[in-house]
Amino acid sequence: MFTPVSVTPGVRSAVGGEVRPIEPGCASPGPILVTTAAELCAWRGDDLAETLVVCLGRGNRGGPVPFLELPEDAPPTVVGVALEAAARAAELASAVRSRHRELVGLGVALGAERNLATLLERILGTARQLGRADAGSLYLLEEHAGGRFLRFAVAQNDSVPAFPAAAPLPLDSSSLAGHVALSGERVNLADVRQLPADTPFRFNPAFDQASGYHTRSLLAVPMVTRGGEVVGVIQLINRRRDQGPPITSPEVAAERVIPFDAEDVELVSALAAHAAVAIENARLVEEVERLFEGFVRASVRAIEQRDPTTSGHSQRVAAYTVGLARALERHPPPGYRGVRFSPHELTQLRYAGLLHDFGKVGVREAVLTKAKKLAPDRLAVVLERFRHALRAREVEVLRTLLARLVEGGSALTREILQEADEAIARIAHELDGALLAVLSANEPLVLPGQPPADLASLATMTFPGTDGERLPLLMPEELRALAVTKGSLDEEERREIESHVVHSYQFLITIPWPKRFARIPEIAYGHHELLNGRGYPRRLSAPDVPLEARMMTVCDIYDALAAGDRPYKRALPPERALDILTEEVRTGALDGDLVEVFIAARVYSRASAGEPW
Repeated sequence: MFTPVSVTPGVRSAVGGEVRPIEPGCASPGPILVTTAAELCAWRGDDLAETLVVCLGRGNRGGPVPFLELPEDAPPTVVGVALEAAARAAELASAVRSRHRELVGLGVALGAERNLATLLERILGTARQLGRADAGSLYLLEEHAGGRFLRFAVAQNDSVPAFPAAAPLPLDSSSLAGHVALSGERVNLADVRQLPADTPFRFNPAFDQASGYHTRSLLAVPMVTRGGEVVGVIQLINRRRDQGPPITSPEVAAERVIPFDAEDVELVSALAAHAAVAIENARLVEEVERLFEGFVRASVRAIEQRDPTTSGHSQRVAAYTVGLARALERHPPPGYRGVRFSPHELTQLRYAGLLHDFGKVGVREAVLTKAKKLAPDRLAVVLERFRHALRAREVEVLRTLLARLVEGGSALTREILQEADEAIARIAHELDGALLAVLSANEPLVLPGQPPADLASLATMTFPGTDGERLPLLMPEELRALAVTKGSLDEEERREIESHVVHSYQFLITIPWPKRFARIPEIAYGHHELLNGRGYPRRLSAPDVPLEARMMTVCDIYDALAAGDRPYKRALPPERALDILTEEVRTGALDGDLVEVFIAARVYSRASAGEPW
């Protein structure tokens, strides 16, 4: 209570009852100002934006408009009553401003939330807090198969924590939520069991009967976008008088539940407007993310259709890399303590993993699917040449025999024929051995090795042509292919396959990625870079290789070794593939900390099995 006081011009009274002098015209005098009409002119309107003025005297109209006007000689008791009224009004105005700031802050917070499920929980929780509701539910308006309905999206209940999910509601007035969504009207019911006879909807007691709850007061508000579209309904149940026992009986409801008042309706309606915009934005974000997800999956299918033998590689590399990122967060080596990946960064990492090989669509299919050092058509030429060489050498033996008989004038004997057969057999054996050496050299090696020792002798082998000239058994380009010491590709083909990284990058930078996915091209670009500078295409050294690319490199190499779908090799056992990763660490090619985490956390087994991280 304010103590009645004698008031002189230029006096301020705080809401708490304290009255003290203040200089006229000072900035921000406080919640209540008591002054005279003459002194009021010393104040500017913006100085009193949040101040209630009690003015003594009515003679001056040159200053701000006062809250109350009193006679200049008003007794202290009257001034005290005026101060009390001003104090209550100031408290109410402060509460209104606080609620307004709260709603604005909530609108900003809701607009920043992009996860729809989290957003809906937050909207309902905030609405219940504003309306002091014991329970509530939220319905979203959705379309399916040409029809529209309300989907039960979220429910919260302080009295009955566990409750059955509700079935979708038709978009009509048979239910309260349906009526609100269809009409766009707010409905405030003091008691759902005492509805007027002309009400189009009826209370459905199924939830109360199933859960033991007792519904009494109820407020339903539509969520309407700026374009006038209803996106859902917020439904608040049982405004509590105070905190008390669970509302599980008519007796408790009668004692503890009161109707929602006009302020509740306005506050929840204001929140619903913010919520509608936030839901609309979150749905747009979800649609964009679904669009990106569909685009990424379509891109992966395009890669696999070009190279079916590596089907599943992109998905596994993406899973391994995300798994390694999560394992690195949980068990970081000293050099990686504090490393964290947000949900957006993990999605960015997954997309980069799925798209890292997209550039293979620009590589010739014959190179992509080349299983042996000699392409199938080239090997067929070599085999045919061997058959032709055998026949040419046989003819050469027979011509030599015939010339000897003609020149010697001798008859053909059994011994001469046997000698010819033995010569032909030796030729066949020699060519069979050479062909076996070719077929052996044609098998690619997983790890670098030495060129086959037989290539030197194979390079000297010839057979007679039709004019007697000596023709090579193997052409120079075939010998170069067979001399490859790792994999199935020669130097030119290897450069072509390596170009897929550049093709991937050039493709990915043309996509208008949202800011949170902006590093996808950079990460994919680095997945073949090695820390010792021997990677490709840019030959980066360790400081220039991003962490995400380092992780993807480990995962890509492991899958290339352990997967059974490579055209040029059999799958290596996981243990052998991990040993090779460790050997690559010793050469300085891979990050030892990342390989250690990859092995210790068994990322290779958990991610490939689809286990959650």
